[in-house]
Amino acid sequence: MRRLRRVRERRKRTDMTPLNVAICQAAPIPLDISGGIDKATRLAREAIEGGAQFVAFGETFLGGYPLWLDEAPGAALWDHPGTKACHQIMLDNAIVAGDERLLPLQELCDESGALLSIGAHERVRSSLYNNQLLFRPGQDPLDHRKLVPTHGERLIWMRGDGSTLGVHEAEWGRAGNLICWEHWMPLARAAMHNLGESVHVAAWPTVREEYAIASRHYAMEGRCFVLAAGLVQHKQDLFEGLMRVGGSPEARELFEAIEGDVLNRGGSLIAAPDARVVAQAGEGEEILFAELDLSEIGQGLASLDTDGHYSRPDVFQLTVDTRAKDGVNWNT
Repeated sequence: MRRLRRVRERRKRTDMTPLNVAICQAAPIPLDISGGIDKATRLAREAIEGGAQFVAFGETFLGGYPLWLDEAPGAALWDHPGTKACHQIMLDNAIVAGDERLLPLQELCDESGALLSIGAHERVRSSLYNNQLLFRPGQDPLDHRKLVPTHGERLIWMRGDGSTLGVHEAEWGRAGNLICWEHWMPLARAAMHNLGESVHVAAWPTVREEYAIASRHYAMEGRCFVLAAGLVQHKQDLFEGLMRVGGSPEARELFEAIEGDVLNRGGSLIAAPDARVVAQAGEGEEILFAELDLSEIGQGLASLDTDGHYSRPDVFQLTVDTRAKDGVNWNT
């Protein structure tokens, strides 16, 4: 009976009508997470009303990507007043466990039946994490905390652990997330491929050429569809967001040192299991739609299954530790 049940489940995933998906490529409201939730809810609703069953936003859409780390000279210097001011603002505004501000996004998924992937700054005790949340109807959001903050990001975010590597089981298949340069972590990719994603969200601050290559490679390697979601961000957005959270002369001076104007240029795309691009966004704000034929997944597995017939478990093995690593455990 167990074997028959598996066969039925597999058939249900392949004998389906197309899955409609969307990427909301938009400008976040830097530092103002509450305002970002309002904007995300409006955009996601528009995408769902346009037919989308799965909606994706880019990395840290809620709160905005901390562009000053890359663009402001001296931001990484020890004790920089502007960097410290921004960190305090993010701590004050970051989402927390059970955050009621997120209810509009949850309620939208509950009423529509859609999935929604969106990035946010999250506070756990006194540290910040980069969390790509997957909202799903009738259940709590699925967390994914970035395993390794990249380069200057380590000034802001704590490292995640294996407890937030996972997927959501939908009627049409499995959905999961990874964030930015995690797509160049071979073992993280292998772990996610083992979970059998049908649709994967690759969350980026912007989808540059090399990020597009990584996203398309993930689709090919994992034989899944990939929503590579980027942001649109301008220097002026930083000042407007700063004013919305009360302002800071130190943070403003940091932002003023940024030379460019257009800092993140979108470039979102949707890739098929054979790595071809089925939808491509431009550099401005837009909602990118696509209709996915999930039967392409099974067809592609005939030639490449990196978690199955194209693997060598007798030679290579991977162990994933999914325990939460809180550091301090109180035995009561």
